[in-house]
Amino acid sequence: MMARILKMSWRHSLVLTLFCVVSVVLIWRAFDLQVLNNTFYKNKGASTHIRMASLPAHRGMIVDRHGEPLAISTPVDSVWVNPEKFSNEVEVVSVISDILDLDAQSLLQRIAARQNKKFVYIKRRINPDLASKLDQLAIPGLYLQREYQRFYPTGEVSAHLLGFTNIDDRGQEGVEFGYDDWLKGQSGRLRVLQNRRGQVVSNVERLSERQAGKSLSLSIDKRLQYLAYKELKAAVKHHNARSGSFIIIDVKTGEILAMVNQPAFNPNSRNKTMDGRYRNRAFTDVFEPGSTLKPIAIAAAVEQGYVTESTIINTSPGQFYVGRHLIKDMKNYGQINVENIIKKSSNVGVSKVALSMDKEILWQTLVDFGFGSLTGAEFPGEALGTVNDFYRWRRIDQATVSYGYGLSASLAQLARAYAAIANQGRIVPLSMLKATSEVESHQVISASTSRSVLNMMEQVVSAEGTAPLARIAGYRVAGKTGTVKKMDAGGYSSDHYLSLFAGIVPVNDPRLVGVVVVDDPRAGDYYGGIVAAPIFSKVMSVALRTMNIYPDDLLAVKSAKNTSEMNALMNTSSLGTL
Repeated sequence: MMARILKMSWRHSLVLTLFCVVSVVLIWRAFDLQVLNNTFYKNKGASTHIRMASLPAHRGMIVDRHGEPLAISTPVDSVWVNPEKFSNEVEVVSVISDILDLDAQSLLQRIAARQNKKFVYIKRRINPDLASKLDQLAIPGLYLQREYQRFYPTGEVSAHLLGFTNIDDRGQEGVEFGYDDWLKGQSGRLRVLQNRRGQVVSNVERLSERQAGKSLSLSIDKRLQYLAYKELKAAVKHHNARSGSFIIIDVKTGEILAMVNQPAFNPNSRNKTMDGRYRNRAFTDVFEPGSTLKPIAIAAAVEQGYVTESTIINTSPGQFYVGRHLIKDMKNYGQINVENIIKKSSNVGVSKVALSMDKEILWQTLVDFGFGSLTGAEFPGEALGTVNDFYRWRRIDQATVSYGYGLSASLAQLARAYAAIANQGRIVPLSMLKATSEVESHQVISASTSRSVLNMMEQVVSAEGTAPLARIAGYRVAGKTGTVKKMDAGGYSSDHYLSLFAGIVPVNDPRLVGVVVVDDPRAGDYYGGIVAAPIFSKVMSVALRTMNIYPDDLLAVKSAKNTSEMNALMNTSSLGTL
């Protein structure tokens, strides 16, 4: 009996000893792994649950000259999946597809085709309500990523100027493209701890700070932009025209205060193809400027002493030949002075003036006025235009270039040239940015020549001139019309025209230049003085008052018949809401 008891005690002791030894070994191993040599498993755990996350930075705001927003970035979420963790089952995908309004079968196939990937976008930039519904589902392998979406408060009003960004918030057209490096932000980097469903539990370490994009202040005045857009759109529709453009610039600084084009597009909801509507025609399209170039040719002749305002030119019988080429006027103006050449827009008269000059002088004047070179605005895709070298000119080329044929220019170039006439003969670079310092300029014609040409151009808007419809009550206006035959396959068309008007206000102390072109009006009228000049008058009359530019036509002010008429001339409060 005693032997059996001793035998059982020995076995019990052995089992107990073995148990204690194993327990000590396990405890020691656990202590070793978790305390003494824990680096490997720490790293292993971190690699499973710690991830690198991006801190998206928003793009800089674009504002007008008064700080009014033209382009802003708003936070949105994009949906993506990790196919390795995502359960690509019909039921799950159907729920997601219903929320996002996607085709379930197509989504199933797209995810299945990328099973070896770790990142597949499902839908970019969804609204907050949809993001909240998806987040509540807590589906493994389905994630939301914070991004920013560009929004343009003025819509198509400023579309051609601002351009737009792509799905990745990078500039694609206009100011957004040209100043992309300035506007884009720099994303930050963050180390985060995730749970088993991939949701961020906590932030572990901020590796780099995000840097928001820098804001950009444009020279644009949103009030004038709206006004120019409204009037140009109405005119293009009224005249059944193909397109139109309008630009307003500050004479002294070269700042672009408004620039619009028709047809336009909405940058907030773009189609994939827009039939060339994305391009800013005022900068990218070139044309023969026609009679709007006559003041430049006359300026060259006056500057060099070939003619004065009162020099008489014989235009009879309303036409003449240069070699075998015939140059014609609308009628026989007989013997007229240089002022009337501008006033009546005589092709014969300006051609005879141009042929009396050294052709190099005429060419140099065109170059000095900025034709054939960039305007300085640094707009993406800006066209140079063409001015052929003078040594290649025949006599007919020298004649026709004086009334705007045989060279090409953009609307912006034409506006810059007129600003030089208005700015006492000094030319300045154009700018899309708000001026913060004095602008560099250089003299291209003397101040006296500038004033002489300006006075001649004022006669264009008189009752006997080609553009009485460009007049503005209370203000002296100088300008020039252009009615340009367009080129087609067989040469110059007989029924397709460009209608132009370029104007300067107020004449006494020029502040603004406005240039408008309407392409191919097809509702009957096509002369620049009938189609383009009224647009200039409507827009600039409000622009002058909006900018508190005092009326300079004192005779009109003195002859105002009553108090209400006086207020209409001088009180900006009568304008109402633009």
